[in-house]
Amino acid sequence: MKTWMLLACLPFMASAHNLQLEQPLPPVSVGDRGELVLEQDRLTTRSWGVDTLPGKVRILQHIAGRGSAKALNAPLIEAIKAAGLPRDRYQTVTIINLDDAVFGTSALVRSSAESSKREYPWSSIVLDEQGRVAQSWQLKPNGSAIVTLDRQGRVMFVKEGALDTAEIRDLMQRLRTALNN
Repeated sequence: MKTWMLLACLPFMASAHNLQLEQPLPPVSVGDRGELVLEQDRLTTRSWGVDTLPGKVRILQHIAGRGSAKALNAPLIEAIKAAGLPRDRYQTVTIINLDDAVFGTSALVRSSAESSKREYPWSSIVLDEQGRVAQSWQLKPNGSAIVTLDRQGRVMFVKEGALDTAEIRDLMQRLRTALNN
């Protein structure tokens, strides 16, 4: 009887994100740090929210403020860089959950994000001090989530954790298709 009760609870214990395919993202905004903005070689921050996302095809990479989380989907990021996607119709958005950083490393994570913004000024980098996005989307701690949006801001793909080679190929094909529609 105890085994049956445990098995009955598994779907609830394994619950993951609340993102739904072909639907817009749950509303959330980040104002505590927000999006890094580079203007005339000067970095500032501004409020960011999902309401800014429609208009381009986007891949959102939500990562815990940890090197291990960043590394989970590094092969996808390399595939995106190699694809040379059109910046007028595509954008990568990296949301860094600084609330989920190793104690004492937030300043290092922030510095690394600022360096990345200088290297890739066309990308969007969001510093989420309070973990609002992870809370709103019910993402697992310590990890990485990849979300792809069409031009209307609807979810085309979502996965928490590392993408394998086949998933990366599939996602890149989905991007090309969405960019051509």
